[in-house]
Amino acid sequence: MIEIKSLPAGCAARRSETACETCGARAFSVCGSLGPADLAKLDALAEATAFAPGQPLAHEGDPADYLFNITSGSVRVYKLLSDGRRQITGFLFAGDFLGLASGDRHLFTAEAIEPSTACRFRRTAYQALVHDSPSLERALLDRARHELAAAQSQMLLLGRKTAHERLASFLLDLPSQDPLRPNAEGRVRLPMTRGEIADYLGLTIETVSRVLTKLKTQGVIRLLSLNELSLERPEQLRAMAEGEI
Repeated sequence: MIEIKSLPAGCAARRSETACETCGARAFSVCGSLGPADLAKLDALAEATAFAPGQPLAHEGDPADYLFNITSGSVRVYKLLSDGRRQITGFLFAGDFLGLASGDRHLFTAEAIEPSTACRFRRTAYQALVHDSPSLERALLDRARHELAAAQSQMLLLGRKTAHERLASFLLDLPSQDPLRPNAEGRVRLPMTRGEIADYLGLTIETVSRVLTKLKTQGVIRLLSLNELSLERPEQLRAMAEGEI
């Protein structure tokens, strides 16, 4: 049983009928397509929750009783293989939903990478609202299409691309995944560890470190800190991602 921490009483007290309207993640979420009436209904169902780094939102195999709309921070979604290896299937940021594709039980484990917040919805109540709200249903369908496209891109990444191509693609795509915290031009924020990048790209930590070092030596990137880098030659990185060099 996962213990979810609700936001402090001070935060809860500030929630009002317009809480969704003032949420920074609304513009990037399915909530953004709702009118005032449906938004008020959604807000009435939402429970604001907070997660410390490493705290799970959901465990693989547990009953999928809740859905989560990430409102800040970042989350890793992964599955453990029978031999103990971890395959990260995606990283979630503000505006992303967790649990939309689940059946009665969660197919993956989801954990906060850094301090994160989310709106939690009981699945049965949320599904009832979707049934009564065509605009929300359309937004969820669009989100499902987006997730399918992302899954297909991930299959291509793991199945056909080299280590250099995988990491180049990852560095180019990552900034667009976290719209609530836009990077300065040419900057890439890395909230995840090198090990998490490796588990997402199907590589070893050593390979990720070696490729990053090579890109740095070639002047393609510049490491600003452990969690941020600068794309010095983005066109060269893009050509690498496409297998042109």
